Amino acid sequence: MHKDLIAFNMERRTKDVPVLHSGDVVKIHRKIVEGGKERIQIFQGMVIAMRGGQSSSPTITVRKTSFGIGVEIVVPIYSPNIEKIEVLKSTRSRRAKLYFVREKSAKLLRRKLKEVGLKIGKGLKPEEELALEASETEAEEVAVEESETSVEEVNDDGGKESGK
Repeated sequence: MHKDLIAFNMERRTKDVPVLHSGDVVKIHRKIVEGGKERIQIFQGMVIAMRGGQSSSPTITVRKTSFGIGVEIVVPIYSPNIEKIEVLKSTRSRRAKLYFVREKSAKLLRRKLKEVGLKIGKGLKPEEELALEASETEAEEVAVEESETSVEEVNDDGGKESGK
């Protein structure tokens, strides 16, 4: 039952998103409808929490400080209102939920969160899906090796001919 639920949730994910971790600085491009017009609004901030990692609609909480006031939004990653998510800076934190950021200043946070290089990759993938992809690539490699081996073919006159 558990594997069926994970497979169902993976089918519901419609677009590729970058690999996100708590502490990353991201730009979220959201579609905003005002009257009959639609525009893209960018929200840039730090990911302080991630919820629902294996569900069909995981969410992230992003926080920024605007004119000295903290602003947080909770964004469903696979929402149709999200145009794209860009990772600007990736940091390494020792906690999954960074709620302590609400009380800290930016100067203290620079010491607390260490910057790391950006990782190139797409999607939030559970371990089961990664294992499935690995087995698929192994099967493809075996199929390629089998097609490359020589096969003996029989001619019309009954003689054998070796071909690739």
